[in-house]
Amino acid sequence: MKAMILAAGRGERMRPLTDTQPKPLLNVAGKPLIVWHIERLVAAGITQIIINHAWLGHLIEQTLGCGDKWGAQLHYSAEPKGLETAGGIANVLPFFEQQPFLVINGDIWCDWDARQAQRHALALKQQQALAWLLMVDNPSHNPNGDFFFPQLAPHALTFAGIGVYHPKLFSAIPKDTFYKLAPLLRKAILNQQVISTLHHGEWMDIGTPERLNHLNNKLVMQK
Repeated sequence: MKAMILAAGRGERMRPLTDTQPKPLLNVAGKPLIVWHIERLVAAGITQIIINHAWLGHLIEQTLGCGDKWGAQLHYSAEPKGLETAGGIANVLPFFEQQPFLVINGDIWCDWDARQAQRHALALKQQQALAWLLMVDNPSHNPNGDFFFPQLAPHALTFAGIGVYHPKLFSAIPKDTFYKLAPLLRKAILNQQVISTLHHGEWMDIGTPERLNHLNNKLVMQK
């Protein structure tokens, strides 16, 4: 199974930290945030990883290289201008060779076990679904949630930024097209083509310097 880490965002809310380096390279407990993702993927046996980037993307490539330091084989998709989530994924569909694949937002932290991704990929095929989404309880900064799955909760939950997708979900998006993910998912949910799981572990959207500091302090304490 292959994976993609989304790293093309500008990180406006993290300024001035992101004026000189991309958000996925911000340090958390001694290593870049994106390295936490790479290590978890490799531990799950997922070593073929593609990373899209835009703002200061050359620094991501310089820092991570080919990935051999972590036992990964890293590939890159440079976007002159950010294409949003679905557009960025559509640009690299050939990389996944028509097979379901895992996507992780580069600006989150989560203790979800990536070894579960293979099982969810199989479920997509068995149920003829287009996406599996990891959902979490709504944080204070997103009280209304993102998507409603009645089997999980009586209200909308927050999308964790971790999903397994079938390439068909993105097949109609032309190359180099700005395209958001949420409309695709909402349509697929209406068509009952999305399955989901509620995560009961730790998750954080690293969207502000305050949340970055909170996560850093927490992980340092756990060492």
